[in-house]
Amino acid sequence: MPSELDRIYDAAIAEVTGEGGRIQVGRDPDTGLAIVTNLPPTLPTLFDIFCGLHADMEAVVAGDERLSFSDLNRQATSLARALVARGVGKGDRIGIVMRNCPAWIVTWMAVLKAGGVATLLNGWWRGEEMMHALTLTRPKLMIADAPRGERLQAAGCPIPLVILPIEGPIESAIAPLMDAGEADLPIVLPTDDATILFTSGSTGLAKGAVSTHRAVTTAVYTYAMGLAALLGIRQASGNPPAPPRTLINVPLFHVTGEVPVLLNSFVIGRTMVLMPKWDPEEALRLIEKEKITYFVGVPTMSMELAQSPSRTKYDLSSLTDIAAGGAARPVAHVERLERTFTGAQPALGYGLTETNAVGCSNFWSNYHDKPASTGRVMQPLVELAILGDGDAHLPAGERGEIAIRSAANIRGYWNDEAATRAAITADGYFRTGDIGYLDEDGYLFIVDRKKDIIIRGGENISAQEVEAALYGDPLVTEAAVFGIPDERLGEAPAAVIYGEKGGLDSASVLAFLSERLAAFKLPAVIWIADRPLPKLGTGKIDKGALRAHYRDAAQVG
Repeated sequence: MPSELDRIYDAAIAEVTGEGGRIQVGRDPDTGLAIVTNLPPTLPTLFDIFCGLHADMEAVVAGDERLSFSDLNRQATSLARALVARGVGKGDRIGIVMRNCPAWIVTWMAVLKAGGVATLLNGWWRGEEMMHALTLTRPKLMIADAPRGERLQAAGCPIPLVILPIEGPIESAIAPLMDAGEADLPIVLPTDDATILFTSGSTGLAKGAVSTHRAVTTAVYTYAMGLAALLGIRQASGNPPAPPRTLINVPLFHVTGEVPVLLNSFVIGRTMVLMPKWDPEEALRLIEKEKITYFVGVPTMSMELAQSPSRTKYDLSSLTDIAAGGAARPVAHVERLERTFTGAQPALGYGLTETNAVGCSNFWSNYHDKPASTGRVMQPLVELAILGDGDAHLPAGERGEIAIRSAANIRGYWNDEAATRAAITADGYFRTGDIGYLDEDGYLFIVDRKKDIIIRGGENISAQEVEAALYGDPLVTEAAVFGIPDERLGEAPAAVIYGEKGGLDSASVLAFLSERLAAFKLPAVIWIADRPLPKLGTGKIDKGALRAHYRDAAQVG
């Protein structure tokens, strides 16, 4: 039966979305899906409305630089006009690849205001990986910081490239883009494409997941609706929270950083404190100094805070929530976090790049009671089904493929109709590739994975992509890549290789791969087999047998 918190939360959601509530829900006339009807349906209008509403509030803290929401919007609008004057038109893909910094945020806002499609490259990629994304999406312009710009240049980037000096204040950081004058901004529609984020699946090379403005804003309001309900619960209990402040310690090019963290902060007026890269000691220092209330990252990050020997040196009493996403959080971590951060409550979210991070959430006492669950579906804007044979919707307790439907889902994969058709059911559900079941209270439990991917600290790694890179080594005849347990990051890729000519050496193979793959994709262990790898009756390499044989031998920490 529903928990007491479930009943309280459902009543709070009904109040937020009911007659006279702050967020009104209706139906999209074209799709019939639930949408928010009284808030901006496009990102440019979202920026203008909420930056105006929160104009003087501190929006971004990056080292010594502090910018208000009004500052962000003013800079982004000027840059958007300059981009249009430079020739950027509606629907043009504009690539962005930088570390977390104010220039990333302002550039991303400006591209969207200019009617462009913000094409967010993974900042950890090597040159060849970036070139795949460029070949796929053909941006009109690439905007990068110096290290990533140099990688692109070394790879022979054929796209016009502007490198920004992001270490300086925002005016000087974006100055290289401001030399074309100004032009009028276009009218952006909810059905226009807004973003392309890259996702690794079982098919190997990264695919470009395309979202419309309606999809992205629906996802943002899904999160804002939940926070509004939780705020109401806290206020009713006589425990109103402090002004919200979050640490942005996840990459902005990932959907978690972009939607529930960055965009949601515009809607709720939440200060964002940027970290250029993850460092537990620096995170603890910033939590104390900036009075951070909300922390979210892959589960590894919160545990590294809890395990840090420096933790007791800092006042972390401002923290009220420690959320996680991007990877499964071990059940044992939940109790550990509750003991360590007594004033903050753990939470967990489940979503995908293709759903713009919406799906399920588990929080507060519900998470304590059901720590193995990713929680209930984010109603009323999101629907969830467990699919069986023929895409039949299965009842509670039966296992099948998890599927999610909402107006926040991507419209498809860029220039890949076959992958789009395979991913979306006839009735509009996105197939997640995860296997799970719902209990009698509607809580989702994930038990397996259908796709041949490895999730390492929140980063999706295609086993096929790593295998393809291994086959590029002339000494490798056969290769199999699969996930093995990693105490710190959840999973890590491991490889078994065979060379009929001999001469294979794991260190040399790793050096070969490091020139072609981002560091997070590199195998933690490479085993060299002395005979051809086992095969299935179909002739394919038997990964199941290899995994069973080698996993126990893995020593990954």
